[in-house]
Amino acid sequence: MNSNKRKNKGGRPVKGATEKLKYRVTVKMATEDYYQLKSKAKSAGVSASEFIRGCITEGGVRERLSKEHGDLIRKLCGMANNLNQLARKANAEGYASVLVPCRALMIEMDNLVNRIRL
Repeated sequence: MNSNKRKNKGGRPVKGATEKLKYRVTVKMATEDYYQLKSKAKSAGVSASEFIRGCITEGGVRERLSKEHGDLIRKLCGMANNLNQLARKANAEGYASVLVPCRALMIEMDNLVNRIRL
């Protein structure tokens, strides 16, 4: 066996020089600003450092989707699947056979989209 070859131990790949976080910046803040930063970072679901990096690169940080919004979007995906099945049925049996279920699904989807917007 060749002992010069290194075995792959697995794990996360090594970060490149541009990906490493090697610079530390110290910022002085008033108490009110500090707690406002912590609050905004918590509502966005990220650390304060990640929040500040996001502000630098993107000009702001977007809040993550809440669990409720995630559930609503999953329901909408399921409804899109149902709509696709109705379209296949309409092509096979005729459009009149899916008129009522299609309208009901359309109203449901419209209500769901309105809930997501809020």
